[in-house]
Amino acid sequence: MPDLPFSPAEYSDRLTKTRAEMAARGLDAVFVTDPSNMAWLTGYDGWSFYVHQGVLLALGGEPVWWGRAMDAVGAGLTTWLAKDNICGYDDAYVQNPAKHPMEDLSALIAERGLSAARIGLEMDNYYFTASAFLSLQQNLPSARFQDATGLVNWQRAVKSATEIEYMRRGARIVERMHQVVLEKAEPGLRKNELIADIYHASVSGVDGYWGDYPAIVPMAPSGMDATAPHLTWDDTPLKTGESTFFEIAGSYRRYQCPQSRTLFLGKPPQKYLDAEKAVLEAVEAGLEQARPGNLCEDIANAFNATLNRLGFQKDSRCGYAIGISYPPDWGERTMSFRRGDKSVLKPGMTFHFMPALWLDDGGLEITEPIVITETGVECLCRTPRKLFVKG
Repeated sequence: MPDLPFSPAEYSDRLTKTRAEMAARGLDAVFVTDPSNMAWLTGYDGWSFYVHQGVLLALGGEPVWWGRAMDAVGAGLTTWLAKDNICGYDDAYVQNPAKHPMEDLSALIAERGLSAARIGLEMDNYYFTASAFLSLQQNLPSARFQDATGLVNWQRAVKSATEIEYMRRGARIVERMHQVVLEKAEPGLRKNELIADIYHASVSGVDGYWGDYPAIVPMAPSGMDATAPHLTWDDTPLKTGESTFFEIAGSYRRYQCPQSRTLFLGKPPQKYLDAEKAVLEAVEAGLEQARPGNLCEDIANAFNATLNRLGFQKDSRCGYAIGISYPPDWGERTMSFRRGDKSVLKPGMTFHFMPALWLDDGGLEITEPIVITETGVECLCRTPRKLFVKG
């Protein structure tokens, strides 16, 4: 048996929750292609999501891992599944315009007695293509397909004690990554060299816990580049008189703990200090609403009301659910802190409270990964909540 990150009982509970939702939607099976959902259900962990793969889960029996034949070896090493439920397709299907892997999956679905079943698919997913859907329709004409995007994601919303512990380990790692930024950053240091140090800290880990790769690469734009949210890095030297925000994550066992802080080299202009004050007050207002029974929008409304009162605006959401994840995103793609999101907060839910501001000549990101507790909220990281100034 592989050294699995969770107990057999926890995997069993995950299947039970997922199947209950499947039954409620009238589904006989789901085909799960999101690698986060694959890992959550079976333990599978490999960088193979660039080819077609997935987990077929029916209302009874073990799940079936299906993917490239060479990756079936990895499935045997990382999942709890029986050998008969690990199925690999021939390499002739890989990136071959004349054949599609879904032809093989269709045969497997028929072999498992599901050729006329109602099957849920993750239709709006990074890892499931239009051609995959067309192939399934063509090769399984009696099957009825239904959009099941997010079905498994929502079952992941409330974390177990073990999952939260893994996220705390990720939190210790990202704390160390921010310490490295403060220790190493100085005018003249090339950005790529600083990112190399950040990566070293993220993989080295903390307190004996190793670091996994984050689902998003470090975002570290400076100056005018920091007026945009999702730029990465180059070899430009850091400069006095510029801000750089570091949107980075610690990861342990694929559980992501993102946190952002902003560093200003030199004396920050007054507008940055004003923005810092506004964000910090707004974060406190949002955290006061982060408790069981409240809604996701309660956090956003409290945050935005305070931010607006202090003279700043934020048009985008200010948070989202996090947990286990693979590239290209560390979010769970379920709940968001935004007006209109009526999702009820429950103990064990985890979020990235992400109140970033992008100004006319730079950016300010001071964010917190949080977990909803029985009585309120816990910030997973101990990184000082402020604009860092150096030099």
